[in-house]
Formats: sequence, structure tokens, C-alpha cells
Amino acid sequence: MSGHFATRLALTPLLRSASLLSGVHKADPGRGHMNGLDWSVLIGYFAVMVAIGVWSHKRVDNVSDFFTAGGRMPWWLSGISHHMSGYSAVMFTGYAGIAYTYGVTSFVTWSFPIALGIAVGSKLFAPRINRLRSRLHVASPLEYLKNRYNLPTQQALAWSGMLLKIVDVAAKWAAIATLLSVFTGISLNQGILITGVITGIYCTIGGLWADALTELGQFVIQLLAGVAMFVAVVMKLGDHGGFFGVWDEPALQGHGKPLVGPYGTVFLLAFLFIKLFEYNGGMLNQAQRYMATSNAREAARSARLSAVLWLVWPVVLFFPMWMSPLLVESQKPDGSDSYGLMTEQLLPHGLLGLVIVGFFSHTMAMCSSDANAIAAVFTRDVAPVVSARARAWGERSGLVAARVTTVVFLALSMAVATQVNSPAFKDIITVVIKWVAGLMGPIAIPMMLGLLRPFRRSGPTAALTSWAAGLFAFWLVNYPISWNVEGGVPLEYQVSVPLAVSLVLYVVVGYLKPEDTPERLAIIERVNTDDDASGAAAVPTPAQDRDDTVGRTRVKD
Repeated sequence: MSGHFATRLALTPLLRSASLLSGVHKADPGRGHMNGLDWSVLIGYFAVMVAIGVWSHKRVDNVSDFFTAGGRMPWWLSGISHHMSGYSAVMFTGYAGIAYTYGVTSFVTWSFPIALGIAVGSKLFAPRINRLRSRLHVASPLEYLKNRYNLPTQQALAWSGMLLKIVDVAAKWAAIATLLSVFTGISLNQGILITGVITGIYCTIGGLWADALTELGQFVIQLLAGVAMFVAVVMKLGDHGGFFGVWDEPALQGHGKPLVGPYGTVFLLAFLFIKLFEYNGGMLNQAQRYMATSNAREAARSARLSAVLWLVWPVVLFFPMWMSPLLVESQKPDGSDSYGLMTEQLLPHGLLGLVIVGFFSHTMAMCSSDANAIAAVFTRDVAPVVSARARAWGERSGLVAARVTTVVFLALSMAVATQVNSPAFKDIITVVIKWVAGLMGPIAIPMMLGLLRPFRRSGPTAALTSWAAGLFAFWLVNYPISWNVEGGVPLEYQVSVPLAVSLVLYVVVGYLKPEDTPERLAIIERVNTDDDASGAAAVPTPAQDRDDTVGRTRVKD
């Protein structure tokens, strides 16, 4: 998901004056339709994704391979996978609208905070999350919570995280299916079915290895597509003062300001605060990339690579969007169709198909990584609690369960996605963008801060209190309070207040009611020590089958 809640603000920007758009291109109804060459590129892409899944199938022998690549993933592949799994089609719709309307603030208030958050997380979170696998031998990011807190805490975070992800991924299916419908004319439901089935095939049979390898291929495709669009736009700027002089054009007035409109300082700080947790493991799929490397040092290198990519690559993608008011006239008030219109107008067939594949690559990367993460949470954390049979799963039966869970998760998310135009879910994409950012904090705070020594006194009471209060704060701020405030509560507060409430209560309750037992302190000590010689872990056993303690070593201050 990536870029989640900022897209909500993209739905209500000011209309750009038509008088500023002299010389722009209007949509040509027949210009952007895909021809045989474009279809060949798209079908070829789908075929390669399936082939990678089939090849990766040979590398998956057990649940450790399926969920964490057995701890054998190279740091550079993990870093690229981490980067790619943070994008979706929202980049080319919602954020294209923000760039069309406001300019460079789309970078300053989105990808820059993500890059900074991941850079901080490379030191603070990545090594510790890796040690969950290499030292505690778990396969799910939430699996350690049973011993760090207790079983009710683990189950509360697992169930709420799974339910949120189903709706989150549904919105992503709807977004990419909408783009596919624009370019090909197929229906929304057909687009959901096509993308969901292709993604399901490769991520179900190949696990995290398939996810990472397809994301590598998708990164290469997006590199080619992004550079092609960048070059095409730069070549068009000669009539507008060239690469540097173009900023003086009236249509780009204010586009060079870093913070503008609703994207001010409060928004930037809130976004940085949220993304620090979300992109370092709070949404689970990024945590798996850290767990997949061989040791903590490699996980930190992976995070640093992802941070660099988030700092550099979005500039290449955003530049054409910043220039879009000079080249096309958006047909939608929010400007969300501007990038698609540029693609139609500027690129020849073949490259048009490649850019469309780029849309798919980001969304499928994020959805497949989400599916794998939720399958890990269900098979490792939930199923053993609700089923005695699940507690007896061996290597083969556990792997079968992992694949079945992945299929079920994808099917549920696709079913929800088909309802986006129904009365009950007519605003689902807007709601989900807000929900993911707002509800991520209460789920991520106990998981992420529970790894750190300064929060060792916060136990299950602090974790459950912060989780429940954060959810309640989200409902209160977004609905009753917002309904009674003229114009509604600003979005930056709607999504940041729940996280702030969870953070404060997690710390305060931990201080007032410390629950730092020797067993819990031992867990913290294991993930904070620097002995990474263990390398790839053996096949982990379900958390419910192990002792609730991992030792009684007293943690250091």
C-alpha cells in the first residue's frame, strides 16, 4: 500500500483553471487503446510471472521457505522486494492527481518520509525483526507476541491485522482493475479476476521466493517504463523553456513549493510518524523481507537499499506527473487520470503496453506480499489456537495449509473488490486509504516497540490497552467528532491521532503497571543481542507447540 491516506486528499483538490492549460492535449478516444503489440507485452508479462512462480516452487520445501525464504535471500534482492512491495496503482492515480494539482509536494510529503523512515528503521527495527527468525525461529512477524506478551494479545493483533488487510488488498485490486478497464475496455470484475488469478498462481506455488523474484522482474520493467515516460516528457519540454525553464510556466505556478495546500508541516510530520512504523514492518509484509535475509546485518543493508530507492526512483516517476498540466488536460477534477492521459498521448504502442505492465507490476507486488504475510499470520498464529489439528501439522501439511490460506485470502479480497460500486461499499477505496493509515498504528505499536529494550516494562496490559484505545480513538475522531465539526476533522489528525493515542498509552501503562517478567525480558534480550552467527534458521515450529519461555537471561538496561 502502499501511499495510503494522502490519496484521500487527492480526491478533493481545487479545480485547475482551464486558462492555464493552453496548448495541452485532450483525451483522444481512440489514441490510447491497446493494440496487438501492447497485448503481447501484457500477456508476455503475465506468462513470465507464472513461470517464475513455477520455478520458485522447487525452492519451497517447508513453511520457513514459503514465508521467509528460509533465511537465504540475498540482501539486495530483499531490498528491492521491500521497495517494490510498498507501491500500488495508487501511485499512478491518486498521487498522479496530487502531482498534477500541487507539484513536488507529492514527493516531499510521500516518498521522502518513507525513505527517511526506512533509513531510521534500518538501524532500529530491521536487525531485530530478522532475529525473530534467526534466533527465535519464527516464521510470522506476529508469532513472537505470544511469548513477548500473551496469547490474547497475539490473537487481537492477528485478527485485526488480517481483517484490515482483506479490505486493503481489495481496494488495490479495484484500483488496478479500474486502470485496466480504461486501457482495454474490459469490465471491473473481469480485471479483478485476471489480476487476482495471475497473482494467486505465482505467489501460492512459489511463496516468498516467487514474490521477491517477480518483484525483481517488476522493478526492471518499471525501470524501463519509468525512464521511457521520463524521456518522452523531457523531449516535449523544449516548447516550454526546457528542463529548467519550464518551472516559470503559468500552468506550473506553485508546483515547486515543497509544502502547499493541505500538505503542510503537520501533514508531513504525521506521515513521517506513520510511515516509520508502517514501512518497517507494521503492515507485516515488509517485516518478512527483513526476516528473509541471513542475519541482522544483511537485513539492515536491505533496508538501506530500499531507503535509497525510495529517495531516488520516485523522482523519476513523479517528474512527468509534475509536468502533466503542460501536456494534458485532466478530465477528472482530482487529476487522477493525468498520468494515463500522458501515457496515451506520448508513448507509441509497445511502450504503452510496457507502462501498463508497470501499473500491474507495482500493484501485484504489493498484493502478493500482503497475501503471503497474512497467510503466515493465519497458519502460524491463528490456526494453532482455534484447531487442535493445526497444532499437529508437519512440514508437508503445514505447507499445504499455507498455500490454501493464501488462496482463500486472495479470494476474499477479490470478492470484496467486486463490491466497490455497491451502495454499501461505494466509497471503499477512499475509506480504506484512511483506514489503513489510521488503524495501522494500534496494530503496529505493540508489535514494533515490543522489540526494543526501552519499552521492556510494557506488557500485555499496555499492549491490549493501547490497541483497544487506538481503535476507539480512530472511530471517535473519524466519525462522531468529524460529523460534528464544520468541514470535518482534517485528515492528518484523523489518521495520526489513533497512532499517537496508542503510543502514549503503551508507554504510560507500561510505566504505571510494569510487567517485565524474566521470560519476557529474555525475549527482548534475544532480539537485541548482536550474535548473528546462527545464520538461516531451522524449520520453525508453531509458536503454540513451544515452551512459553526462551530462557531466563536478565535483559540489560
